[in-house]
Amino acid sequence: MADGLNSTRAMRIVEIMSDFREIQSFLSNIRASPSAEDYNAPGYVVLRRCVAQAEALLAQPFSADTSPYGEDDEDRAQLQRIITDAAVRRFKAKKIALYSTAALRWIQSRQILQSQLPEPQLTAALQQLDNRLGAELSAITDARVERMMRDADVEEGKWLNEDPSLAAIQHLVGNVNGHN
Repeated sequence: MADGLNSTRAMRIVEIMSDFREIQSFLSNIRASPSAEDYNAPGYVVLRRCVAQAEALLAQPFSADTSPYGEDDEDRAQLQRIITDAAVRRFKAKKIALYSTAALRWIQSRQILQSQLPEPQLTAALQQLDNRLGAELSAITDARVERMMRDADVEEGKWLNEDPSLAAIQHLVGNVNGHN
């Protein structure tokens, strides 16, 4: 039974994919060149993992039947599948971006500390910085990511009626504990 919302669904796909593209653009521009001694420092490890995850996400194929149906109900089902796939991709990208941002903040802070503190104070300051990174990464939960995106969408007046729930996203991602 046709519900007349297929053009709204198509617009939602465009919105989600636009957000995804912006996040991917941010992720693709991440550059960091650690020294040999800093290569395995926590922030650089996180950042390398984020870059690899972003590349893998971008390489994932979309496997939807794109043949034209012509029937409103079949079109609706196809559009709903695309909304779900796009929302999951955007969710993954946003979470990677939040981890990357934390790692980039860590790198910047580390560089400042290394340039300003003498050795006796530096070790303790770097340990505090590592601890702060760990706490910040722990605070990036699935619920927080989903809430941030949903709040932004609501603020912009976007149609969210068929966006997947957090539980559905977690199920599709295979992540039920809320962390990577």
